[in-house]
Amino acid sequence: MTTAERIRIIEASCKQVGRGVFFSTLIIVASFLPVFMLEGQEGKLFGPLAWTKTFILAIDAVLAVTLAPVLISFFLKGKLSSDDRNPLNRFLERVYRPILNWCITWRKTTIGINIIALLISIPLLLSLGSEFMPPLDEGTILFMPVTLPDVSNSETKQLLQIQDRIIKSIPEVKNVLGKAGRANTATDNSPINMVETIVLLKPTSEWRKGIKKEDIINELNGKLQIPGVVNGWTQPIINRINMLSTGIRTDVGLKVYGQNLDTIYSLSNQMKQALQGINGVKDLYVDPITGGKYLDIQVNKDAIGRYGLSVDDVNEVVESALGGMNITPTIEGRRRFSVNLRLAQDYRSNLEEIKRTLVQTMNYGPIPLSSVADIKISDGPAMIQSENALLRGTVLFNVRDRDMGSTVKEAQDRLNTMVRSLPKGYFIEWSGQYENLIRAEHTLKLILPIVLVIIFGCLYFAFHSIREAFFSLISIPFALIGGAYMVYFFGVHLSVAVAVGFIALFGIAVETGIVMVIYLNDAMQQLVVLKGNSKVTITKEDLRIYVMNGAVKRLRPKLMTVCVALFGLVPVLWATGTGSDVMLPIVLPMIGGVLTSSTHILLVTPLIFLMVKEYELRKHGKLEVLEVKE
Repeated sequence: MTTAERIRIIEASCKQVGRGVFFSTLIIVASFLPVFMLEGQEGKLFGPLAWTKTFILAIDAVLAVTLAPVLISFFLKGKLSSDDRNPLNRFLERVYRPILNWCITWRKTTIGINIIALLISIPLLLSLGSEFMPPLDEGTILFMPVTLPDVSNSETKQLLQIQDRIIKSIPEVKNVLGKAGRANTATDNSPINMVETIVLLKPTSEWRKGIKKEDIINELNGKLQIPGVVNGWTQPIINRINMLSTGIRTDVGLKVYGQNLDTIYSLSNQMKQALQGINGVKDLYVDPITGGKYLDIQVNKDAIGRYGLSVDDVNEVVESALGGMNITPTIEGRRRFSVNLRLAQDYRSNLEEIKRTLVQTMNYGPIPLSSVADIKISDGPAMIQSENALLRGTVLFNVRDRDMGSTVKEAQDRLNTMVRSLPKGYFIEWSGQYENLIRAEHTLKLILPIVLVIIFGCLYFAFHSIREAFFSLISIPFALIGGAYMVYFFGVHLSVAVAVGFIALFGIAVETGIVMVIYLNDAMQQLVVLKGNSKVTITKEDLRIYVMNGAVKRLRPKLMTVCVALFGLVPVLWATGTGSDVMLPIVLPMIGGVLTSSTHILLVTPLIFLMVKEYELRKHGKLEVLEVKE
C-alpha cells in the first residue's frame, strides 16, 4: 500500500466518524447545562465539575477533527492486520453475532423485554426517597442541645461539664469540647441556652466491631437525656452552611411568621405537637421565643417629684450600678482598653440588693432605689427574630433513618388543616435543607426539557435526518433502566448528586448510539453500491445480512467507547474515606446506565434500524441512505 492510498483511507475513515464524534462531544457538553444552572450550595459543589468537563470536551471536539487524523497518518504505518486477526475481537464476535441474530429473529420478544424493563424501572425510581444532597461524613459530630432561656451561667457551666463527661465515656470519642452562648464576635448571636459541643472521633479502625457513626449518635442521644434539655445532632460544616444560607441550624425548619410573639409561640407549639410521632423526625423542638427574664425598673414620677429628682438622675444610677460606667482608658503597649466600674456580681444578681442601691438626693440624703422606682423580674422574649420585616418563630427538627422528601411530605400533610385555619396575617414557610431541595428540583425540571431539545438539534445536524435523530434519542430512556436499578439496589436516595449522574449519563448514551447509527448507515451505503437502491434488487435477507455486518464488524470501537467510561467509574464503587459518600450517588446511575444503554444500542438499535429499512423498502421502493462520510 502506497503512502497516498493510506492517506486516502485515513481521510475517508475520519470523514466517516468525524461529524458523529464532533456532535456527540457537543451533546455531552449540552447535557451539562442543568449543572451550570444550579445555584447555592449545589452550584458551588458541582459547578467546577461541569466547567472542567466542558473545557476538556471542547478541546477534545477540536482535536478529534484536526489533530487526531494527523497523528493517525504518522503512527498508523507498516503491516496492518484486519479485525479477524485479533483473538479478542474474534471471541467477541462469536459471542455477539448469535445473540444479535436471536434478537433480530425474535423481534417482538426483544422489544417487549426492553419495554418491560423500562416500565419496571419507573416505579423503582418513584419509590426512592429524596434528599437535597447525600450526607457527607465530616468525621466529627456537632452536639447542639438547647435548654431553657432563663438558664443561668453557673447552671450552663455545670451542664456542659456533665455532658462532656458523658460524651467522653463513649470508646469511639477521642476529644470533646463544649461552648455555651456566643463567641467574642459580632457574627455569633447564640444565646446562653444554646450549647455547641464538637465531638472528635477516633479512626474507624479503633471503633468497636460492627458499630457505625449512626450507632454512636444514637448511643450518645440515649445517655444524654437530661430534663429541660432538647438534644440536636449534626456536623460542624453542614451546620454552618445551613445557618448561613437559610438561617436554620437543623436539617428542616418550619418558619412561622406573624405580628405577635405570643401568638407565634403558641402556633409553633401546636405545630410541634402535630409533628410528634412522624417516622424520621428527630430532635424536634420549638425555638424559644418567650421565657426570657428581665429586670424591669419603672421610675415612679410622683416619688421622684417629692425627692426633687428627675428621671435622668435615676437612670444614671441604674446605668452606673448595673450597666457600668467608663472611668478612664488604659494603654498596654499598642492595645487600648476602657476601665469600667459597676456593682459586683453578687449585688447585680440579687433583686433585694438592687432595691437597696442608693440614690443621692439634694435635700434628703441617700435613699434606696426602691423608694423612687418599682423593681421586679418580668417575663419577655429571650431573643426576637425577624425576617422580611416580620416577626418569626421556628419549629426545628433533623431527619434521620428516613429520606427528607417523604418525611417533610408527611409533615406537610399533617399540618394542612392547621395551616388553612391560621389567623389573618400569619403564615408558614418550610426552610433548611428542604428549601434547597425544592429550589434544585425546580431548576432541573425547568432546564431538562430545553436540554433534550438541544440534544435533538445536535443529532439532527449530525445526521440531517429527524428519524435518525429520534432513534438515537430514544437510547436515553433505556439508559435510565440500569441507572434506576443501580440506585435502587444500593439504597441511595434521589438527590442533586444522583441527578448530576443521570445528566452525565445522557451524553454518554447518545454518544454510543451515534457511533452505532454511523456504522449501520455505512453498511447500507455498501449494500446500495453493490445491489442498487431498489426493492427489486434488495431483499429482506440482504438487509438482515448487512445490518448484522454493520453491527458486528464495528463491535470493537463501540465496546471501547463503553469500556473507557466504565474503567474510569467502577473504581469509585470501592472508594472509602471522606468524599466517597458524595461520589457514589454520582457514579451509580452512570455505571448502571452505561451497561443497559450499551446493551440496548448493541442489540435493539440494529433491530429497530432493520425494521425501519424494511418499512422504507416496502413503502417507498428504495432505502433512505444517509451520507455519513462527509
